[in-house]
Amino acid sequence: MPNTFSASRVQELIHSSADVKQQLAQQCASDILTCGELLAQTASQRRLIMLCGNGGSAADSQHIAAELVVRLRGNVNRRAIAAMALTVDPSVMTAGGNDFGFEEVFKRQVEAFGTNGDALIAISTSGTSKNVVRAVEYANTLGMTTIGLLGGSGGTLKGMCTSSVVVPSEITARIQECHILIGHIWCEMIEESLFPELF
Repeated sequence: MPNTFSASRVQELIHSSADVKQQLAQQCASDILTCGELLAQTASQRRLIMLCGNGGSAADSQHIAAELVVRLRGNVNRRAIAAMALTVDPSVMTAGGNDFGFEEVFKRQVEAFGTNGDALIAISTSGTSKNVVRAVEYANTLGMTTIGLLGGSGGTLKGMCTSSVVVPSEITARIQECHILIGHIWCEMIEESLFPELF
């Protein structure tokens, strides 16, 4: 099978990713800041930050939660920050999917663990993932802060969340690349807000 990729194609994809990040910087910096401030407020009150998403967004949920619970930067020794990815327990996910349907698997966990003052980061490249929408709907009834990490038009979730960042791209891979960048920015904001003496 011939290799259809070339160095110029690789460069093209890197430039494409960089172009979306430039648009993100120009169009979304204020939204990123607003969401980060809300998450820092949640963390400062020692409340729980939950995250959910499907596929690559599930992996991003776990990635961001790990940065908060452990640490983002190796030279910053601070206390753990309460964060939980709702994607990591296969027993809960499969039981919930079997008993209530896949659309309920995140909502059920928000019901179990969420309370007023907590936050939910809802990650969806389309903004329309039904199980994420259900989780946000329920989190809103609890008085939780809901943060959308979205793409494209923002979909259903854009209008449901307390605040959102919508990556200006329709390409899933480019959106996901920006999502983890935004997640890292939020982690830096939270760390520096909670532990200013370390910076």
